[in-house]
Amino acid sequence: MGEIRTMEKIDHIAIVVTNINHAVNWYKDNRDCEVNYQDESWAELQFALVLPQDHPAHIAFEDDTVVDGEKHRDGSESIYEHDTFGNIIERIKYEKSKS
Repeated sequence: MGEIRTMEKIDHIAIVVTNINHAVNWYKDNRDCEVNYQDESWAELQFALVLPQDHPAHIAFEDDTVVDGEKHRDGSESIYEHDTFGNIIERIKYEKSKS
């Protein structure tokens, strides 16, 4: 038998929409989602809504091994890759809290 591996932790899934405000209101009204963050180009509910010209549709996995990735406004760092089908995979690492 081969080694049993556990799935990496999914951090978020980004869904492309054409209007952030409209999409946020729809998901709040129709799917009882709460808004964690929202600006002009993206919103985070229990998943992310993004504009196609600003952010790609993707699935993100937390990965503490990310080195020299793109720095984000929330302090995270990530690298975008593609799976063998052309889907975008983001590997994302967050700053450790200084306790």
